Formats: sequence, C-alpha cells, structure tokens
Amino acid sequence: AMSHGHSHGGGGCRCAAEREEPPEQRGLAYGLYLRIDLERLQCLNESREGSGRGVFKPWEERTDRSKFVESDADEELLFNIPFTGNVKLKGIIIMGEDDDSHPSEMRLYKNIPQMSFDDTEREPDQTFSLNRDLTGELEYATKISRFSNVYHLSIHISKNFGADTTKVFYIGLRGEWTELRRHEVTICNYEASANPADHRVHQVTPQTHFIS
Repeated sequence: AMSHGHSHGGGGCRCAAEREEPPEQRGLAYGLYLRIDLERLQCLNESREGSGRGVFKPWEERTDRSKFVESDADEELLFNIPFTGNVKLKGIIIMGEDDDSHPSEMRLYKNIPQMSFDDTEREPDQTFSLNRDLTGELEYATKISRFSNVYHLSIHISKNFGADTTKVFYIGLRGEWTELRRHEVTICNYEASANPADHRVHQVTPQTHFIS
C-alpha cells in the first residue's frame, strides 16, 4: 500500500509540474519550428516576401519584434507549412500586436500541400477563436486524434479584430516529431517509375541514374 501511495504522489507531482511548466521546458516543448522545411514554407498574402518564415522562431525569441509578417491586400494570411517528418501536433501559440491587427480566427488544415485561398472554402480540421496574445503565452490545444499524422499543416488566419491588415509576430507549434523514412522511399520509387522514357535511358546507360 505504501509503494502505491508513493507512486501516486509522484504522478501528482508530475501533473503539477506540467501545469506550471518552467520557461525552459516551454521553450523545449515548442521546438517543432526546427522540423519545418523552411525553404518550402509559403505564406500567402504576406506584404513582404519571405517575412512569413520569420515568425516560426524559438519560443525564447518570440518577443523579437523585428521579425513579423503583415498581410497585404486584406486581413487574411495563409501559411503552408511542410514538415521534415510526421508530426503529432498538440498545441499552437499565435502572438500579435496590441491592436485590431491581431488575428481573431485561425483555421487549421492538415496534409493539403500548396493550399490556396480558394481551398479554404472547404471545412477545416479545426477552427479557433483567438484572444489577443501579446506575450506568446496562450496555447490553443488541437484535437490530437485529428492531428496525429501531419506532414503538412496549413494555418489560415481568416479574420482579425477589425484592422485592414493582420500582423503576426510569432507562431509556436508544440508536438512530437517522427522521421519520415518510408514516405521518402515511396516518393523515390514513384518518381523512378513515373516516366517510361526515363527508364529506357537508365537501361542504356545505368550510370546516369547515379550521377543525377
């Protein structure tokens, strides 16, 4: 009975620690930005090209206000985020400005690469009403069952609090990452057998296959 009491107490402690989460642990938890294929990340309707990438930064640097993205033609932004593996997404932080340019709604879509604004007419996997978050402390918890096998995440910022344009300083992603070995193999095989003409070339000169 004593050992049971002890382990039970240990469990209690862990829960409390999770709830109060010291900053360094929060920083580690929000490490999924390291698993983004930044070269291929797209932000549609950004006013400055490439600025959308800058908001996926370490949690400790979330208050660096030199890196932000602002929308261009209207208040909407659409981030297409390819991961370098499979992600189980657990939480998202969205940090904005202390005015009406702060996002007020976020819609999430999984595994639709190269998504366009037209595609956002379909039903999202999850929608959040957002509160103003100026410190990057507010986490929105995803339905993990729905986001347990994500290789591409689209974040559609569909509304703000009334300004003409939307401003985002930081987007934090929390979750687990697994390497994508099998998936890559599948892609290679598919490409190798996609074009019969390629095959004839390879059969004649096998070396070209290895050189390229």
